[in-house]
Amino acid sequence: MSLEIRVVLVEPMYQGNVGSVARAMKNFGYSDLVLVNPCELEGQARAMASHARDVLEGARITSTLEEAVRGADLLVGTTGVSSLKGGEHIRLPLYTVREFKEKIKEYSGTIAVLFGREDSGFRNDELKGFDMLITVPTSEIYPIMNLSHAIAIVLYELSELEGGSNPLAEGFDLQLMYGHMDELLEEIDYPAHKKDKTSLMLRRIFGRAGLTPREVQTLRGIIRKTERMMGFAAEVEDLQKAEDSESIEKFI
Repeated sequence: MSLEIRVVLVEPMYQGNVGSVARAMKNFGYSDLVLVNPCELEGQARAMASHARDVLEGARITSTLEEAVRGADLLVGTTGVSSLKGGEHIRLPLYTVREFKEKIKEYSGTIAVLFGREDSGFRNDELKGFDMLITVPTSEIYPIMNLSHAIAIVLYELSELEGGSNPLAEGFDLQLMYGHMDELLEEIDYPAHKKDKTSLMLRRIFGRAGLTPREVQTLRGIIRKTERMMGFAAEVEDLQKAEDSESIEKFI
């Protein structure tokens, strides 16, 4: 089993940066590059890529973030803004790349590492969709790094990862579980003003847990049992059968 790293650039603004990212990726043995609504990629991008033009030319271009992460099992966002105050929950918890590497070293699967726009990074709604957040520690005097420099450091830290024997649950199944948890919060009349923060907290807890396929199915089974005991089973049974049909095949 292996651990695959996918680099996703969200709306990169400068073609020189994209070319430099391709070069950094090839420096450390990576080639899976996805670009979401990138700038024009012409001569400057190819020049900065140098001998990594194959990575640049092989990059997949998508119009949405959802397309870019399709098939990934874990979504890891990067940020240069630590925001470690307790009330700023969207960027918590935040790990250094080395801490992240230690957490995932025993797993196998596909991890998408996402990098935001050069001028504004990620929007809050995008940050909420990530399973984990990582950062490169920098000086407080000037904490924001050039995109290609940040990627080079991240990939250097991850370059020796070979993966372990614990398979990560597929992203498709995780999304079903997250949606199911949100439904349960609705069904138990969870306070509306706390629902968004709690949903994000649960996602981050399970994201850093590195759930296996069996663990995800067990958690979803517990939620279904809870719903049945509460009398909600009739409303969700048909939907669950349709959602589970693909997942169940993995365990037959």
